[in-house]
Amino acid sequence: MASSLWHMQAAVSAGCSSRKFCTSAFASSSTCVSPQFKVGRSIRLISPSFLVSDLSKFRISDSKSIHTSKSPRQCIVQPSASANGSAAGHGLAIDLRGKRAFIAGVADDQGYGWAIAKSLAAAGAEILVGTWVPALGIFETSLRRGKFDSSRVLPDGSLMEIAKVYPLDAVFDNMDDVPEDIKTNKRYAGQNKWTVQEVAESVKQDFGSIDILVHSLANGPEVTKPLLETSRRGYLAALSASSYSYISLLKHFAPLMNAGGSSLSLTYIASEKIIPGYGGGMSSAKAALESDTRVLAFEAGRKYNIRVNTISAGPLRSRAAKAIGFIDDMINYSLANAPLQKDLEADDVGNAAAFLASPLAASITGSVVYVDNGLHAMGLATDSPALSKAVAAAPEKANVTA
Repeated sequence: MASSLWHMQAAVSAGCSSRKFCTSAFASSSTCVSPQFKVGRSIRLISPSFLVSDLSKFRISDSKSIHTSKSPRQCIVQPSASANGSAAGHGLAIDLRGKRAFIAGVADDQGYGWAIAKSLAAAGAEILVGTWVPALGIFETSLRRGKFDSSRVLPDGSLMEIAKVYPLDAVFDNMDDVPEDIKTNKRYAGQNKWTVQEVAESVKQDFGSIDILVHSLANGPEVTKPLLETSRRGYLAALSASSYSYISLLKHFAPLMNAGGSSLSLTYIASEKIIPGYGGGMSSAKAALESDTRVLAFEAGRKYNIRVNTISAGPLRSRAAKAIGFIDDMINYSLANAPLQKDLEADDVGNAAAFLASPLAASITGSVVYVDNGLHAMGLATDSPALSKAVAAAPEKANVTA
């Protein structure tokens, strides 16, 4: 299977290459990683400089000309008290100490899966990750060599640790589903127990239970093809890897989850709006994921007392997103048209996930939570050349009736 796409919303939400998606689904079962880190991640912000009522004044002539400042911002989620019990600050804090999270879909320090792991760790949760088997070696080597150290420092100065990394290919429920060409593929050589069922069993054996499950992976082997040119095989592959994989994860991990637990996935606005270029059945897969979120919220809520939500994240310049080819255009479009004209950072999604995983969101389930600077709410592109001409030609008719 060819190229893919992780759930890291590259104008989108996720991606990997070829069946690649666990980390957007990736890593090794027996390795415990806890490297040292120093430098925090920065974020750039800009704010609207004026408020006006004339629609024409909202237009930005060239979205590529938008610049943001380089003022730093770090993940702000932190537990309400330090490990030794001392107060960590005032206000309503997110405290996930004593909780354990499994994040399927972490292979580097750029995407949303990583950001979610970091925010959960900042709130005190223990972190386990699942990494796509072929990407496992590179991921673990990068961890050991300190390649990701600069992005692992937490707000209180402590270092994010990954308690264990599991190999995972969420396209397969068990070994009976795995075709022979995958079993004999050299990229899978030396690894075992990497199907969804096997990983869940390994986590149960190693840790007993979890409290938080995160699905941060997707794969669309024909994502660059228009829907009309997508093959049946490519379409079904996108749904299998990007939406059914979530059902499978929850099916096998829910019995391990403590009552009151939280399950999260990542979706994208292409589920409900047309995003040309986001093809290969990926828009259908995201729509299915959101529909499944509602049904799973009912079923898992009644059976296991687990909350199920999904985050619709805006475009992020991650490695996976670049594979789609137009991520820079999507980011520029968002900057030009979203209500909040600022960069969307991975930590924004990570912090929202920490909230949804916390007791503060105890009554929120079955929801699509938008973290996209408000872009989903827009029905008109304010930087559209057509709009500017209309406004320029007839400014007195700027007030349009419904």
